[in-house]
Amino acid sequence: MRAPVKPRAAKSKPRAAEPKPRAAKSKPVAFVYVLGSFHKGRYLSYVGWTNDVTQRLEKHNAGTGARSTRGRAWTLLHTEPFTTRNEAMSREWHLKRDRAFRKKLMDAVRTQAFVIASEAKQSRAAK
Repeated sequence: MRAPVKPRAAKSKPRAAEPKPRAAKSKPVAFVYVLGSFHKGRYLSYVGWTNDVTQRLEKHNAGTGARSTRGRAWTLLHTEPFTTRNEAMSREWHLKRDRAFRKKLMDAVRTQAFVIASEAKQSRAAK
């Protein structure tokens, strides 16, 4: 036979402090960027994400960035700011698969490079 069970007294739990309302994050935390390069007769593009775009571009141009970017001069073609790292990584994934968007950016660079070269040629001819 079992002994009768005594009812337990309800323990009073210490109340947690009310959570502070968080301010909406408006400052971008991460960026997705697209780089372009003309190397050995080919136009190349590279997509990545970072917290500091200018520092990352310097690393790519110094040869200490991603392995596939070493030995080339890179130009920043496009950036997109994001409030969270996960959003930036997701957008990077999609941009890496969006060849049409990257090609459109590279065509714009190609056209711009052609215009600059034409202007330089005309200014030399005028002298």
